[in-house]
Amino acid sequence: MVTEIKTQALEMENKADLILTENQEKVIKDKYLKDAPSIEAWLDLVSGNIALAELLYDPSVDKKKIFEGINRTVKQVNISGKTSFNYLLHDRCNTFDEQHKNFKKYLKNLYVLSEQQKNNSNYHIIKRKFYNMMARFEFLPNSPTLMNAGRALQQLSACYVLPIDDSMDGIYSAVKNMALVHQSGGGTGFDFSRLRPKGDFVKSTRGVASGPISFMSIFDKSTDVVKQGGQRRGANMGILRYDHPDIMEFISAKKQQGILENFNISVAVDKKFMEAVKKGEEYDLLNPRTKEPTGKLNAKEVFDTLVKSAWETADPGILFIDRINQTDSNPTPTIGKIEATNPCGEQPLLPYEPCNLGSINLSKFVLTDGSDMDWPRLKKCISLAIRFLDNVIDVNNFPIKEIEEMAKGNRRIGFGVMGWAETLVKLGLPYNSEEALEKAEKVMKFVNVTSLEASEALAKERGVFPNWENSIYDANGRYYRGKPAKPRHAARTTLAPTGTIGIAAGLQGAGIEPFFAVVYVRYNAAAIDALKRGEKPDYKDTFYEVNPLFMKVAKENKFFGMEPEELWKKIEENHKSVAGLDFIPKEIQNLFLTSHDLTPLDHVRMQCAFQKHTNNAVSKTVNLKNEATVQDIEEVYMLAYNLGAKGVTVYRDGSKQFQILNLSEKKKAKQEILQKACLRRIDKIIKEERRSLNQG
Repeated sequence: MVTEIKTQALEMENKADLILTENQEKVIKDKYLKDAPSIEAWLDLVSGNIALAELLYDPSVDKKKIFEGINRTVKQVNISGKTSFNYLLHDRCNTFDEQHKNFKKYLKNLYVLSEQQKNNSNYHIIKRKFYNMMARFEFLPNSPTLMNAGRALQQLSACYVLPIDDSMDGIYSAVKNMALVHQSGGGTGFDFSRLRPKGDFVKSTRGVASGPISFMSIFDKSTDVVKQGGQRRGANMGILRYDHPDIMEFISAKKQQGILENFNISVAVDKKFMEAVKKGEEYDLLNPRTKEPTGKLNAKEVFDTLVKSAWETADPGILFIDRINQTDSNPTPTIGKIEATNPCGEQPLLPYEPCNLGSINLSKFVLTDGSDMDWPRLKKCISLAIRFLDNVIDVNNFPIKEIEEMAKGNRRIGFGVMGWAETLVKLGLPYNSEEALEKAEKVMKFVNVTSLEASEALAKERGVFPNWENSIYDANGRYYRGKPAKPRHAARTTLAPTGTIGIAAGLQGAGIEPFFAVVYVRYNAAAIDALKRGEKPDYKDTFYEVNPLFMKVAKENKFFGMEPEELWKKIEENHKSVAGLDFIPKEIQNLFLTSHDLTPLDHVRMQCAFQKHTNNAVSKTVNLKNEATVQDIEEVYMLAYNLGAKGVTVYRDGSKQFQILNLSEKKKAKQEILQKACLRRIDKIIKEERRSLNQG
């Protein structure tokens, strides 16, 4: 890669032009622009900041100048004759203030060197490549990187898992660390399974324990008052093992309004539990303090309760924790077991491990004739994106020293895809077709294999991840799994929800999700205020949002013999879908299937098609209609288990208290419908905002 970069030095890429829709411009200005004078300036800020890491590996740069005046610990790593250095910047800092000043000086040194090296460095070439990749919206990193790169916080990761020890000191240390992560823009995951159950003996006070659910409420309330990066509240994932004595209370915890509102929750299960469910057998509950059995539960009854709660409230999900630890989701089992994930479930992490995410926009890589993907161009972009995410690790101001050590030891990244719904339309494949499932597997296998190749190429240049020995890639180690490799990153691929970055990239379909709507009514601030008052908004304050790809098809078909406004109205009133509208050809209907046009099992099959070739996990919500049954959700959970998912989440329309208007409901008075539709929309926006933390 170094040779390739130097040969391109004489012909640096032209700066890509920005082409933005109104929605893209709005979300970028609202979420990311801050004090940058323009979107171009913001992209220049981010690309320039991330490219600074190039200086660490450029042989023409004097490393003494990079670390002049910096407290650091240097660990030499020698793997197969290749020596590399692991620089820990927080290790010798005793306070957060010292840590911040030390890191700030480190970045200042890099910026100074970047200016001095204009004629002798790869920095400016890579900076332009990063800029163009983002300006073309071919790839975007997660929101914390877009919000914080080049700014005071400089915290660039979306995902963290923090351990919780069974002591007051351990619990409140975790609360403090959570607040630091949330304040800097990240989301957090916790496994509460180590906490002793309600009523258990507490030696220090001669009292009894209040149990994990009561302590979860402390984390929840703390989240309420700490805004992420000064912009929005954080989000959490709470995990409890199925064999914890308080599991039944945990499963039903979110049925009460106002409880754990800043948490998604999931039950960690394993093969033993799932097989007991199938057989209707009992299993032991274990006290995590004593490891002794405290009672028994029937697995099928627990599972049925879990499914019923998910039908009612969309929580809890299920996490197949043994599958996560037995696959490349945990490439370094010698360090420990994975027990939790980030808030949306797609990123399993070891205690104190963070992950910076980024997603490639697949819809940008479909050949113009729609016959296939542009594989060579896709490969080139993947390689550059892997380099981008590797650089993020080296210029990331991690909140605490334990996190920095884990981040730089494993160098885990979360590279994924977005724009799958748009990609399928361009390829002419219905989302629920067998051809679409086959294409999903082919695309993700290509992404996964190319990511490993790019990571190994980068390792030859910069060194293998420091915790490589005794990892699953080490042929001489106890955890070797038959596939030798020497990558720069312990794990590479993750499929995040890409909520906010998807909109920033001009997409209607987030991550690998189908379209939620083909046409829907958008309200400006005045319209929302009117709805809250129970009034009908003025016509001028509402307008139709139309899927751009469908808009193109509609124009080509002369709006199917109608005026555009008439067509939009008919689609919006048809549950925002074209399915079942006889005046639209069937092949077009099939191309633009929305989330609720699909069966629950269609969602699961697509998730699992991508999971087959993803190191970490896949964020995918199985959206169900309001009339979906408890049995439907049971089938979803069982199919996800049988097809190899690492976790699964469902959302039944109307299952949240504030989201109470069913899409098909038309019998209520107009004012009440408008009012509830507004509440529903607001609730969905809040939910999506919380989901988008891992993409962002």
